[in-house]
Amino acid sequence: MLLNWHVEKIRPQLKIIKLMQAFVVALFAVFLLPISAFAQAKTNPSGLEVPRFSSTRSKPINVRVGPGKKYKISWIYVKSAIPIEVIQEFDVWRKIRDVEGEEGWIHQSLVSSARIAQIKSNIVAPVALLSMPETGAKILANLNADYQVPLKSCDGEWCEAKITYKVDGQREKTLSGYISQSSIWGVYENEKFD
Repeated sequence: MLLNWHVEKIRPQLKIIKLMQAFVVALFAVFLLPISAFAQAKTNPSGLEVPRFSSTRSKPINVRVGPGKKYKISWIYVKSAIPIEVIQEFDVWRKIRDVEGEEGWIHQSLVSSARIAQIKSNIVAPVALLSMPETGAKILANLNADYQVPLKSCDGEWCEAKITYKVDGQREKTLSGYISQSSIWGVYENEKFD
């Protein structure tokens, strides 16, 4: 009889202890997430993920061998809107990789968040820009290797693209359609974005 009374008195206390433990775990989780996000932002000056795909903002762009103006120029981009991959950050400098695998450093002000892809160079047959994101959809245009394609979104399999080209060498025409994600450089495998 005495044993039962003792057990009955402890049960409510155990419930309170379990509730307090759950509260402490929840509180820890709430404070741990912002701290880890802050730690990541501290390692990357921009606070953005590395690696990530971007594009160049303007022209000409001096690509340097190191993160600073004192470093030698490796090459110069003479055209804007080139797809690049940001693979490292140091202060206001971004280490990039281009479609050919070349690496160098450019200032952060020369990097755009606009997503531009390029038809892979090893593609032999033209890549179809389709009216719908499905195989067998109406072909709007055929794009050759190395053609650059501005992207609006990707779902892991298809990317929505908007291309502009000249008709009769004068008027510009715009087409929106879908392209297979596996046929372009500038998007990670299965990457999704809007």
